[in-house]
Amino acid sequence: MFLDEVVLSVSAGHGGPGSNSLRREKFVPKGGPDGGDGGRGGDVLVRSRLGLSSLQGFHLERTFRAKPGRPGEGSKRHGADGESVVLAVPCGTMIFEAGDGQLLADLDGPEQQVVVARGGRGGKGNFHFATATYQAPTRRELGEPGEERQIRLELRLIADIGLVGLPNAGKSTLLATLTGAHPRIADYPFTTLSPNLGVAELPSGQTVTAADVPGLIEGAHRGAGLGVGFLRHLGRTKLLVHVVDAGLGTRGVLAAHGQVAEELRLHSQELALKPAVVALNKIDLLSPQALAEAESALVSELGPEVPVVSISASTGAGTESLLQECSKILARPSGRSPEPGRFQLYRGPQARDRTFRVIRDDGVISVDGESVARLVRLTDMADDAAVMRLQAQLLKLGVEEALTKAGVEAGSEVVIAGQVFTFFPEMRADPVAERA
Repeated sequence: MFLDEVVLSVSAGHGGPGSNSLRREKFVPKGGPDGGDGGRGGDVLVRSRLGLSSLQGFHLERTFRAKPGRPGEGSKRHGADGESVVLAVPCGTMIFEAGDGQLLADLDGPEQQVVVARGGRGGKGNFHFATATYQAPTRRELGEPGEERQIRLELRLIADIGLVGLPNAGKSTLLATLTGAHPRIADYPFTTLSPNLGVAELPSGQTVTAADVPGLIEGAHRGAGLGVGFLRHLGRTKLLVHVVDAGLGTRGVLAAHGQVAEELRLHSQELALKPAVVALNKIDLLSPQALAEAESALVSELGPEVPVVSISASTGAGTESLLQECSKILARPSGRSPEPGRFQLYRGPQARDRTFRVIRDDGVISVDGESVARLVRLTDMADDAAVMRLQAQLLKLGVEEALTKAGVEAGSEVVIAGQVFTFFPEMRADPVAERA
C-alpha cells in the first residue's frame, strides 16, 4: 500500500524541575544553596531521508513523544536533557498544521530537518535565587511543558516529468520504455495503483526523473476514482506529458485530452499552466490516414505552443522524438531555484505572547494566556515563597486589575493553567485618606 498522507500527534518532552538543595559538607557549615537546573525536554524533529518512497512507516504508529529532561541535583549538577525523537520521511514531504492547514516546512531535499515540537526549558535550581539578604532560598522552578501539536505529512514526489492520462492510456508502458522502470502493466483500467518513478536520459546527456501518475477520470479533482491524492504529486513536476490513446479515434482523442486537462485545471491553476507535451500513443495500431487525422485534430485544438509527438510505447517508436521535445522545454529557465540543502521553513518559533483574557463560562472564572500559564507551570505550589513570587508576577502583568475590572469578587475561585486560586486582591491604602 502506498501511503502519501498521514496525521500524527507529536509531543515534546517536559523540562526537568530544578533542584532545591543546600550544600552540606564537612567544614562548610554555611555552604548555601547549590540546587542545579533541570534538563531540557527532547524535541520532535522531522528529517528527510534518501531511500524512502512513501509514508508507510507511519501506518501503524501515529503518536510520538520525546523524553522529558531529568531533574537537577545538588552541587549545581544540571539534569540530563531529554532524548529527542527524529521522524524519517521521504524527500518531498510537506508538513502542515493539522488544524488550520498552515504550511510549516517543505523538505524537498535529502537530510533536511525541522523541529515540529520543541522541548520545554528545564527549571532553575535554587542557587539562582540567592541574594545578599536571602542567602538560603528554597525556591526553585519546575520545568516548562513541551509543545504538543498535530501535524499532517503530505508526500509530493519530486520528478521532472509527470505522465498523465486516462486509465489504460499506456503511461506505465511509456515509463518502462523511457526509464527502464518496472511498473505493473496489464490491459485493464487502474493497473497502476500508486505513482511510479524512473530515471530517463535526455539526448543532451542530462538525466531526469519521470513519474507515472495513476489514471485520471472525470471528478478526480474531487476524489473520484483513485482520487485527488495522486494529483498533488504533479505539483513539483516541471513538465507534463499527456499520454493519449490514439486508438480512440479523432473525437475520442480530443475528448480524452480535454477531460484530463479539465481535471488538472479544476485541481489547481498551477497544474493547468505547466508546460506540456502530448504523446499520441499506440500508433502501431492505426492506419497512416487515421493517425494523420488524429494528429491534425490535436494540433488544431492545442495550437503551436503544445508539441504533439506520435509514439508507440510498446515498440519504442517515436520515444526519442518525445525525449527531444521534453529536453527543449526542460532547458528553459524555470524561475524556481531553491538553495540546495535547505528546507523551506514557513513558520518558525514565535515570540512569547504576553496577552491574556478573563473568561466566565458556566460559573467558572479562568484566566487564559500563554504568559500567565507559563508562570503557573514553572511555580512549585508546595513552596510558599515561590507562590508569593508568582502572586507578585501576576500582579505585575495586570491579572489582578483585569479580574477586578471583570467584576470578580474577593474570595472567588480563579483557574489558571489547571490550578485553582482564591482571588484576594491586594489591600491598597487610600491616598486621600492617608493625607487626611
